[in-house]
Amino acid sequence: MNIEELRNYCLSKPGVTEGFPFDETTLVFKVMDKMFALTDTHSEFSINLKCDPQKAIELREHYPTVKPGYHMNKKHWNTIWPDDSIDDFLIY
Repeated sequence: MNIEELRNYCLSKPGVTEGFPFDETTLVFKVMDKMFALTDTHSEFSINLKCDPQKAIELREHYPTVKPGYHMNKKHWNTIWPDDSIDDFLIY
């Protein structure tokens, strides 16, 4: 997965908007004005995804590239560094 695949997937969902509400590099995806995904467009590709708290813990325990959300509420957010160890379908 790369940033364009992430954009295409997120924007294909009903009601999703994208923007840069924090700075010129942090791309944020929202639905009904609530953030569910964000990424930095100028650094190593990673994705912050909002997640059910219990599922967030399970994913962290199972995948080494899934960590507690970077600069986010660790209970509800995971940061993922996509690589071959994690299937794209888990991110979607």
